[in-house]
Amino acid sequence: MIHCVYGVWDGTAIDARRDPARRQTSLLSGFDEVAPDTAAMAFIADRGFLILDESTSLAFAFSDYLARAADESCGRCTPCRVGTQRLRDLLKKVVDGVAAPGALDEARALAWQITQTALCGMGQSCARALYEALVHFPEEFGAMTPAQAVFQHSFIYVTAPCIEACPSKIDVPKYIDGVKNGKFDFALGVVLDNYPMAGSCGRVCVRFCEAACRRNAAEGPVGIRMLKRYAADEAFPRQRLKFAPSAERHDKRVAVIGAGPAGITCAYKLLRGGIQVDVFDAQWASGGMAALGIPSYRLPKDVLKAESEDVIRQLGGHFLYGKALGRDFSVDDLLGKGYDAVFLAYGASKASQLGVRNEELVPQGYASGIDFLFKVYRHVEGGEPFTLAGDVVVVGGGNVAMDCVRSARRMGAKSVHLVYRRTIEDMPADREEVLAAQREGVVFHCLSNPSELVVKGNRVAGVRLVAMRQTEVDARGRHGVEPIPDSETFMACDWVIAAIGQVVANDVLRPEEGIELDRWNWVMADPDTLETSRPGVFAGGDCVLGPQSSMTLVNALDHGERAAASIRDYLLNGHTHVTAERHMQKFLANNHLLDDKRLERMPLEKPRAHVPELPVDERVRNFAEVDGVIAKETAYEEASRCLRCYRMYSLVTVKSLQGGYTQGTRRDAPSARAMNTFGAPRVASTPMR
Repeated sequence: MIHCVYGVWDGTAIDARRDPARRQTSLLSGFDEVAPDTAAMAFIADRGFLILDESTSLAFAFSDYLARAADESCGRCTPCRVGTQRLRDLLKKVVDGVAAPGALDEARALAWQITQTALCGMGQSCARALYEALVHFPEEFGAMTPAQAVFQHSFIYVTAPCIEACPSKIDVPKYIDGVKNGKFDFALGVVLDNYPMAGSCGRVCVRFCEAACRRNAAEGPVGIRMLKRYAADEAFPRQRLKFAPSAERHDKRVAVIGAGPAGITCAYKLLRGGIQVDVFDAQWASGGMAALGIPSYRLPKDVLKAESEDVIRQLGGHFLYGKALGRDFSVDDLLGKGYDAVFLAYGASKASQLGVRNEELVPQGYASGIDFLFKVYRHVEGGEPFTLAGDVVVVGGGNVAMDCVRSARRMGAKSVHLVYRRTIEDMPADREEVLAAQREGVVFHCLSNPSELVVKGNRVAGVRLVAMRQTEVDARGRHGVEPIPDSETFMACDWVIAAIGQVVANDVLRPEEGIELDRWNWVMADPDTLETSRPGVFAGGDCVLGPQSSMTLVNALDHGERAAASIRDYLLNGHTHVTAERHMQKFLANNHLLDDKRLERMPLEKPRAHVPELPVDERVRNFAEVDGVIAKETAYEEASRCLRCYRMYSLVTVKSLQGGYTQGTRRDAPSARAMNTFGAPRVASTPMR
């Protein structure tokens, strides 16, 4: 059990040194999970600090902390730019035992001034804990002893609410800074350090980051997605960024199964690390569900191709199209023919069934949502014949359902109806997609559920619907629903499209291949390393995430990146490991340390920019991209709305944490900020010096 010796948290001072029996369990839990192989000594955050080991040098812990703050300052305001450097220098003198009289008083006054007058979140939060420490425990700021110099190490993690909300942990404020400064290649480079699909994600991401944006407490979140797209559209078409095979080369080969977002990202990261990759896919083009399931009016296929197939080929990767796992080859085949590791990213392309009467007849005019979108894709992109006429009913409330109803409008349907068993507020679809469908004339029938397909002459003639009513709130905070007795009605239609989800086919993996599946055929993989039960085989994307992923692109991108890191570990070191960075991410989430959406000081009101759109009467005639790109001036203005809500978290430990993210005690160590290939520094995972 970890106990707090002394500290300050949320303005409340804690001191149990004189009475050990009164020591309380730490206000936070999970320090041992962040540092499983060493003892935790102290924790410093924006909300305060906790000393867990009385031998901790408080001065040195804060010296490291403020030195990192000075390193991360954007330099736009004097309090943060100059103040953090002055605090760093003052604390270093205290640690070295050469501080002048009154140094701590100066540091306390300066910490308060920075907190109250800095313009961004980093400046407003970085000195808050130091101020509390100097108010309540100034006597603890003494010179560092030789023993402390050996047995005290700081792991400093810098993040923000938007970063932690993003599955891929993209450094959002950093690329927004790039846009703000007119450095679009730099901004794009921040994204490309994680995955190649910047323009695609900038169009269709569901924006977990914007939901976490602290500017929601003012006039609305920063348009993070539109800025990502802007940076990508500025750089990619002009070919400012060239991709070339890595100068680092390893005699290792990896087979990636699936050319969707997870597979492409894994291949991208491995190739950049000098590992050879072959990508197998059952289709004849890259992109996976992003290509086949997301219509062109949302994601133009030339953009997707440039960020998937073209990038992988430039990096030296190879594609083997028309090759399906379970049909044309097995995992045993791959591992037996020279591949050192396999990444399974084959997705979930089999449709879920409605479970209604007459569905087993599979009448004409009945299709799953994904099959319908495949037909639309092949018609729009490949010119295959496909006509749609009459009245269309789509069942579902997710993004696939929205893609179906909006595509049906463009395919010439007389009318399009959406049937969903819950309320419109409960729909898992992106809110913008729901509003767009309504503007395009889709008729919504909420609290309604199909009970039977009405079939005449082997063709859909209509659907019987049952009215639903809400019941108690479930564990996820949503009302349950139940059918209302004797409420069945008939709706005539020519098409019924079931868009209620996808599952994995049960003939992809054989039991004898030694890869454990759950009862729904999802691959069971370690949530951190993505290792499966078979050595050398990793899995990610929808075949692992299952229905919980809500078919989001960014979740797949995250899995691809993490799988590549684990595969590289496995191939080059013989084992995988979980980084201290990832441990810290889970620690922050479990303790809800970034959940506070309030603003200490309300910013000047700056309305959110609007993305230009095609007029409704134009967009429903074809599959041209609906959303346009914002103007350069608009991008600057929108980027200026970012409050740079960075927060720093320092865990002080007896031994250095492994994984390359640890700041040691050598105060004379040179600065070494890790840079990505394109020149953008990684804020969330780099040492101070």
